[in-house]
Amino acid sequence: MTRIVFMGTPDFAVPSLRLLLEREDVEVVAVVSQPDRPKGRKRELTPPPVKAFALERGLPVLQPERMRAPEAVEAVRELAPDLVVTAAYGQILPKSLLDIPRLGCVNVHGSLLPRYRGGAPIQRSVIDGEKSTGVTLMFMAEGLDTGDMIARVELPITDDDTSGTMFDKLSVAGAELLGEWLPRLIAGDAPREPQDDTLSTYAPNLTRDDERLDFGVSSRQLFDRVRGLSPMAGAFTVLGGEVFKVWGIAVPSEADFKLKAEWQAATPGTVLDSGAFGIRVRSGDGSVVLTEVQPAGKKRLSAAEYARGARLAPGTTLG
Repeated sequence: MTRIVFMGTPDFAVPSLRLLLEREDVEVVAVVSQPDRPKGRKRELTPPPVKAFALERGLPVLQPERMRAPEAVEAVRELAPDLVVTAAYGQILPKSLLDIPRLGCVNVHGSLLPRYRGGAPIQRSVIDGEKSTGVTLMFMAEGLDTGDMIARVELPITDDDTSGTMFDKLSVAGAELLGEWLPRLIAGDAPREPQDDTLSTYAPNLTRDDERLDFGVSSRQLFDRVRGLSPMAGAFTVLGGEVFKVWGIAVPSEADFKLKAEWQAATPGTVLDSGAFGIRVRSGDGSVVLTEVQPAGKKRLSAAEYARGARLAPGTTLG
């Protein structure tokens, strides 16, 4: 039976681990995940989803702070894996670890490589307004998502999708892709297609600056950014000197916008109107409607409810 060490951290990786546990031709001998981190308002130490799932199944879990540390590599070596499978683990593996399993190390990556290499491929693809994305099953190399590709599967991104819905869809697609090619990986004859580095793009982890809305860009860009940041960090702007989260946004018909000279003369970030529809704000090329918001220290609520309670006046500036 093929011995597998599985490495993963967020919910995205759970379907791939579940698939491996359901198969009779492999044995998951251990799971490696990122250390527990403080979460929530109380900053309570919380295990990552993969660790929680692994413990439910009675699997041993390793959580090295640095996978490059010699003792972490040795811990994996002692497990004598034939194959290492990773999915959104969150650290680059050193060559000393990549060389351990006789069948290699493979990764379930949430993009159509060589595009969107890096730690936030799903969020970035939605933020960038891509119409499709996918999952790549690949052999791992020393570089950042640079290894040879085994197979890919493509999925559409619709206007109703957020990074959250795409995480769910791609995590399932990734597990299915892993299951499809696992027999070839076990046999040692899986295909290898080198990536074309000239086509590569990068998807670095999101920063606070990425989460802040710039109303000077187009309405479509604002729409895509809010979707791409939901439901994880969330997009934000500033209102009255305080953080003002934006969870829902729409691009309205601009027919009435074109009839109102004062709206066209307003600077981006200016509140144009509010009501049962939400909060209409000037963008770089027209306007957007905020549909769900969250004032600092408060719960999420519809923008219409917030505007009604706050008596948000036209001319108020967001930014």
